[in-house]
Amino acid sequence: MASTAGTEQKRMSYREERQRLPTFEEVLYRRTRPPVDLFNFYLFLQREGAEDVLDFWLDVQQHENLCRAYFKDIRKSGKTIKEDWPQYWDYARKRGSIYGTVLGLGAGKRSTASSGEGGGRDQEKAALSTSGHSRSETPMWAGGAGGAGGGGYEKEAMHKEQEEHPPRSSTPFSFSIGRRSATMSRRASRAPTFIPRDAAITRTDLIASAERIFARYLVPSSDKEIYLPPSLRIHEFPLSSNQLPNPASPEYEFESSTLAQVPDMFHAQKEYVFKAMEQDAFPRFLRAKAFGNLTPVSALFRLCVGLVALWAGLATAFSLIFLDVTPKAKRFFLFIPFTIACLFLVSHQYELDPILVFLNQSETTPFRTMHIREPYVRKLLLGRAVWVTFLITILVIVLTLIFWAVPGHRL
Repeated sequence: MASTAGTEQKRMSYREERQRLPTFEEVLYRRTRPPVDLFNFYLFLQREGAEDVLDFWLDVQQHENLCRAYFKDIRKSGKTIKEDWPQYWDYARKRGSIYGTVLGLGAGKRSTASSGEGGGRDQEKAALSTSGHSRSETPMWAGGAGGAGGGGYEKEAMHKEQEEHPPRSSTPFSFSIGRRSATMSRRASRAPTFIPRDAAITRTDLIASAERIFARYLVPSSDKEIYLPPSLRIHEFPLSSNQLPNPASPEYEFESSTLAQVPDMFHAQKEYVFKAMEQDAFPRFLRAKAFGNLTPVSALFRLCVGLVALWAGLATAFSLIFLDVTPKAKRFFLFIPFTIACLFLVSHQYELDPILVFLNQSETTPFRTMHIREPYVRKLLLGRAVWVTFLITILVIVLTLIFWAVPGHRL
């Protein structure tokens, strides 16, 4: 009885809180129900060919959760982050980190508006761009103009690649897909999508997670490459998930400082992608799902059927008039093709099928539906369905009466 009462109370509170359309953050964190949930948003982006942008955000979110779990495991073991990973402790203390509360640094914020890195980072970029060395002690991830030389992407190779491939898009939602680097393809397949949680998370797991994201989304011409502005692009990933930096290696300082950036590496890019989706795709998604229940293909199908039904209705009506068919009451049967025509044509215009709404259904993919479970969206759709039904009824009545009233004249 107690569990039943708790469930009912939860449902009531859910309805009281959500007397509005959901926010983008609520959709991403799975706090909404169909048809404005994350699954339907993914299908919406898939129809536009922009699902890679959401995949990137979800993968970075998983990467950050993995890093957060790693830091929690360290604290549970009785160690401090400073003892276990002094390089990252220094990095987070100087620059700030999104894991500030887990690290014991307080709710520290990153030092730029995009939650990336601040003015010190800009000075670092300038120093690296004028440096003649192929590697620096502090690597530059988000290379704008004048990135660090060396690594897998030399300047000459980058110029050659720009000549071979078309120019970049200026938005994540109109990005052309190019070819994939064979080396990065192997690295992407080596890094698993999910890290098994039956064992303690290690730093190599963090590297593998970051390596997979870089190989899938940030390597030029990769299968799922997304657009990022020059200041947020990452041109190389020198670490390997096979082993941690070796203290005996001459590159140890560089690799250690690089490894310290892995937990926060993609956060600025993640926030850029979040804002791009929130301002571009999400308003269109709400218009499609909160004010309509049809997919574009289904709406086009209704347009075609509606036009055919309208042609059939008009052809029949004029035939009854010019053949002077009696009794005149037979013309009332014209409401059948006119109803079909008006239903499908108005449904196409509003991208809303009132019959599906009254059955509490919304399309996910063409001609496949799911139940409408978001209370406020159901209320909005019912209101629009009533208006569409009223409009269809008026149109059918008007058309039927017009052709009934016209006197017959046999040709």
